[in-house]
Amino acid sequence: MPPPVVDLAVVAVAAMDTWLNLWDATEPELVLAALGCAALAFRRRFPFVVFLFSLPVTLLQDVAVIPLVALFTLAERSRDRRLLAVCVALSTVVGSLPWPHVGGSGVVQPMTLVAFAYNLAAALAPVLFGQLVQAQRDLKRRLVEVEEAKEHERALHAQAVLARERAQLAREMHDVVSHQVSLIAVQAGALQVATKEADTKEAARTIRSLSVTTLDELRTMVTLLRASGGHATELTPQPTLADLHRLVASSGTQTRLTGDLPPAVGTPAQRALYRTVQESLTNVRKHAPGATALVELWQAGDDVGVTVTNTPPTRPALPLPGSQQGLVGLRERAEILHGTLEAGPTAVGGYRVRLRIPLTAD
Repeated sequence: MPPPVVDLAVVAVAAMDTWLNLWDATEPELVLAALGCAALAFRRRFPFVVFLFSLPVTLLQDVAVIPLVALFTLAERSRDRRLLAVCVALSTVVGSLPWPHVGGSGVVQPMTLVAFAYNLAAALAPVLFGQLVQAQRDLKRRLVEVEEAKEHERALHAQAVLARERAQLAREMHDVVSHQVSLIAVQAGALQVATKEADTKEAARTIRSLSVTTLDELRTMVTLLRASGGHATELTPQPTLADLHRLVASSGTQTRLTGDLPPAVGTPAQRALYRTVQESLTNVRKHAPGATALVELWQAGDDVGVTVTNTPPTRPALPLPGSQQGLVGLRERAEILHGTLEAGPTAVGGYRVRLRIPLTAD
């Protein structure tokens, strides 16, 4: 039932109760009772004010609907137990006052302990009932919150299970498929160099090219599988030499990029150069805090390459976790492209990574 309808019904019941019990009351008493009835229409917004308006009615009759409803509304909406105790005491005292009750002999009836206990029980009943309704409402809200928390926990658990399954599948693909494809590419490259037949050489070149492409796509899939959570991960274009400037700018270290390469560098070679710079700058940021880095692109005859050199660190490195497979993967990529990767410390305490691959590597 809508709250306005309930409030209208409460006001009507209170008015009927007042009319039945105060039919012989004086005009001032009727005005006070009418104010108490009208105040009930605002009991939801101003429960304490409505309770104060109900006190005169407590003087006029022993048990009235107006003070009972006012106390119930105040207890149902207020969480101040001391305020409720004061209101109960005030209602009990006002209801137990002898005025204006006069006995048949014309003598004012004094306040007795029985009357006080009777009025105290009449004031406590709606307060206790209002507190019970409040506790029931809080319990329902708490149950809803607990259910929402459980649903969120189930969703997080499902995402964690999905992440573990993805990580396990990624490890299996990397350990088994990547290794086998790398061997195929290496064997195909060896066959391409050793054979004298044109058809066999072309077939070997095609196999090696497809193996390199498959290996790059496999690594992209492994990266996607390792992404935890249930959100969709979009495929992004593979980086090229054109992205080196943005990579250097966002590396988080003071890095200078020098040199240039001809536009004839193949796509696999560009990826290898980019990944070498990316891994090298990542290692500088992790293992050489405060160091500066120099990225040099160069060409030597039919070979192209990149050299990444960093200075010694200026502050201790944090113990960050790592797979220890970054340089291993770069060396495998270089071997597939018939190139070489050299990595090691410099004489002054820094570190140098040098990649050399054929210009026409595919």
